[in-house]
Amino acid sequence: MNAVMRPNAITRRRKQELIVGSLMVAGLALLPLAVESTYYRGLIVLTLLYAGLSQGWNVLGGYCGQISLGHALYFGIGAYTSTMLFTRLGIPPTLGMFAGAAVAALAALLVGWPCFRLSGHYYAIATLVVGLMTLLLVNNWDFVNAAMGITIPFHQDSWTDLEFRIPVLPFHYVMLVYATLAWIVAWVVEGSRWGFLWRAVKDDAIAARSLAVRVFPSKMAAAAISGAIVGAGGALYAQYIGFIDPDSALV
Repeated sequence: MNAVMRPNAITRRRKQELIVGSLMVAGLALLPLAVESTYYRGLIVLTLLYAGLSQGWNVLGGYCGQISLGHALYFGIGAYTSTMLFTRLGIPPTLGMFAGAAVAALAALLVGWPCFRLSGHYYAIATLVVGLMTLLLVNNWDFVNAAMGITIPFHQDSWTDLEFRIPVLPFHYVMLVYATLAWIVAWVVEGSRWGFLWRAVKDDAIAARSLAVRVFPSKMAAAAISGAIVGAGGALYAQYIGFIDPDSALV
């Protein structure tokens, strides 16, 4: 009886989560109507951004149990990729953010390949070191304007280019869509086969391996998804602020 009831209980819980999540999104969509202060609206925009970023980190750190201290690297890669494509090649950020997410996912795989040989505190410290090394590199890399940073020129109000003379209200909905999609990805993953594999790896990697769980590929998949979500957030942040430098994008 318990074996039959448990899946039903999980299904009910996930339906409840979906309903509550939908109501929260609807409430957040109406929130600007009740807030007139530009300052507080700006805080809400950044809160929505960090809500999406937290879901990205949650895929790797929460579900898979790999405590990364270097996710600022993927955030910065997404920001720099989208900004460079826009300022130098004219590719709009609505497309550049996907390129930023892809490059950030690739970077997460490159970092994970050696670092996942480590575990626990050693893995966390290794990710921090990689992030700091990248910060030093970008601070002295003339191709990305080094420590001077990159200013994103304003042309005209455009949803395609994500440029607005008064950006707070439009970016409220841009960040809301981003946070919602990040939550949906995490929610879908949680109930998928990958989600169960990641939680097994988190609880006991040795036991999971004895049950034929491919631990290393599981970690790499989690890292790629996590990096992609955070990279997309970095691209949106760069467009919202209109300026990036190593200290704002990689720290």
